[in-house]
Amino acid sequence: MESTTCCVVGGGPAGMMLGLLLARAGIRVTVLEKHRDFLRDFRGDTVHPSTLRLLDELGLGERFAELPFPKLEEMRMEIGGTTVVAADFRRIPGRHKYIAMVPQWDFLDLLASAAAAEPSFTLRMCTEVTGLRKEGGRITGVRYTAEDGTPGEIEAALTVGCDGRRSVVRREAGLAQDEFDVPMDVWQVRVDAPRGGVKDGRVFARFGGGQAAVTMDRGAYFQTSYLIAKGRDAELRTHDVQWFRDRLGGLFGWDADVTGAIRSWDDVKLLDVTMGRLPRWYAGGLLCIGDAAHTMSPVGGVGVNLAIQDAVAAARILAGPLREGRVSLHDLARVQKRRRLPTALVQQSQLGEHRLIRSALDGTLDAAALPLPMRLLRRAAPLRTVTAYLGGIGIRPEHAPAFARA
Repeated sequence: MESTTCCVVGGGPAGMMLGLLLARAGIRVTVLEKHRDFLRDFRGDTVHPSTLRLLDELGLGERFAELPFPKLEEMRMEIGGTTVVAADFRRIPGRHKYIAMVPQWDFLDLLASAAAAEPSFTLRMCTEVTGLRKEGGRITGVRYTAEDGTPGEIEAALTVGCDGRRSVVRREAGLAQDEFDVPMDVWQVRVDAPRGGVKDGRVFARFGGGQAAVTMDRGAYFQTSYLIAKGRDAELRTHDVQWFRDRLGGLFGWDADVTGAIRSWDDVKLLDVTMGRLPRWYAGGLLCIGDAAHTMSPVGGVGVNLAIQDAVAAARILAGPLREGRVSLHDLARVQKRRRLPTALVQQSQLGEHRLIRSALDGTLDAAALPLPMRLLRRAAPLRTVTAYLGGIGIRPEHAPAFARA
């Protein structure tokens, strides 16, 4: 029987950060990731100011700064030709007054490299968790399938589910989220950047004519999320793909040279949007964090940042009990208590943004009669700093534990 002190399921931002922090506490930790590498498109490619500060505290800030990335200093929305600056990061407190637009695989490679320097850390790729080990009503580890199809088991004092919105750990533990209603799904595409594009990492949204989309200028290409009404994916794909090219091009003013990068519907990836939160994030021997505990809407791009904050809080609270080899329900409840308020507030904010999206998709969003929050943002510059702070740093931001600092 293989064994470890903490088994982390999922090598995303939360899982890799938690693995790094616990390893720096001298705790044996094994991270299991089902994919061969971190190279996957259309993941959260934003590193927020609170995470940038955390990297500084961990001694990784200089290595991160060596990565090539544009800096997002403001987020803009265009509603029927009217521009609204939704967030301005240039006046938030702290050294990092921007969001770093970094491909998630570069960020995860950095964390994996730092964690690999710790003797108590193990990362196992191509290892898919299929179930949980249980003894006397307590979770005691995981069952997995290796790359060659060989089954195996790992015994652990604590199993942490960091395996995202379709969490196997959550399902196998019998934990169910309370679901929120969402108005949209998302088509995700990449198109070549237009000649003379913005080239500054700007994120901008366009609403008009019953359409809504958000695009990120990534230099060589635009990474674009096009919103559709919930559940209409199959119906809309009965159109020829040129229908979509025309609609997207008309919304952003892109010509056929740009939208021609969408060769077929195979280039249009569907994100089936869900949003929910576990009433209880834990069971005996088990904790869920990140999207496994609270599935976030993609609006605002805050899911990755929130998951990393969960990981930091979990590491700080659980390092001591893990050193002793057993984590109590009280210890696990402390993690949820610490992170419950920030999660609930972010989700409430997202529900408010969903109302804007719903009106945009049904064609009732009118630039001549903007919702009150949009009108306030246009008139009061300090409010744009407040929204940037809430999105970039957030409520109850976490700092690196003393045992993990450089």
